[in-house]
Amino acid sequence: MKKYCFGVDVGGTTVKIGLFEEDTLIEKWEIETRTENFGENILPDICDSLDAKLMQKGISLDDVAGVGIGLPGPVIEDGTVLQCVNLGWGTFNVAEKLSSMFHGLEVKAGNDANVAALGEAWKGGGKNYNDIVMITLGTGVGGGVVLGGKIVTGYNGGAGEIGHMHVNDEEELTCGCGRKGCLEQYASATGVVRLATRYLAATDADTKMRDLGDRITAKDVFDLAKAGDAGANIVVRKMGEYLGKSMSSIAAVINPQAFIIGGGVSRAGQFLIDAVKDVYRETCFSACGDAAVHLAELGNDAGIYGAAALLVK
Repeated sequence: MKKYCFGVDVGGTTVKIGLFEEDTLIEKWEIETRTENFGENILPDICDSLDAKLMQKGISLDDVAGVGIGLPGPVIEDGTVLQCVNLGWGTFNVAEKLSSMFHGLEVKAGNDANVAALGEAWKGGGKNYNDIVMITLGTGVGGGVVLGGKIVTGYNGGAGEIGHMHVNDEEELTCGCGRKGCLEQYASATGVVRLATRYLAATDADTKMRDLGDRITAKDVFDLAKAGDAGANIVVRKMGEYLGKSMSSIAAVINPQAFIIGGGVSRAGQFLIDAVKDVYRETCFSACGDAAVHLAELGNDAGIYGAAALLVK
């Protein structure tokens, strides 16, 4: 049995890479994502970095099972990416292309959020469950669905795009996806700031959020809420309502064993989990009410773990 593999997580700024021995991460590093000229250097740079690591470690290609790679765009089951705007890529089969460039070794590709979900299901917050939904709360809201230990991609790779669930008919501002009223507009880091700004504009209530003005961040809102600021707690509750009700809708279709919440906003910790879990329990279908709600555990390494899991699980 070949005991080594690589997990690669391609972002718009850096490519994170992990070398795994069987199911253990033994080394990780990053390289720059060179997106000029429609990202033509990205795959060659990855190959060069992998070859250099094999040479440094004295590992033979005969001992390498292959490469798993997570990409910031829709990826269908055969490894074809439909578009990666941040990388300058159009539609092509990344798995086939990278395999042909890297000594013909097996390559499996997936959407980065889905791959991160698989990583959390394998070695992180969802490791005790077969069926999970991963929700990442960062600049936007991403997600992934893992059922029976396998990623659910959907017909065009769009499964798990939780951030673009429609949750508000009254929204007038446009989401980055071009629609209005998406979950991402309220549950992301920028969404929490939007909710705080709207709260401050609608009331004269005393709150320390007002002292921060345009500099307010989602972290500020949660820190103030934890400290007992009434206005900040109203904002957190509103965010929790949007996210918790969205989770109950997801559960009515997926019925997962657990929701795993990660991303920068999740650094608010158990305070965030409690705000979301209470709403979920109150609004979900009764048969789905025992789903666990946990924080993600792998942080920025979830993508490389999940990419490796594409090969070894």
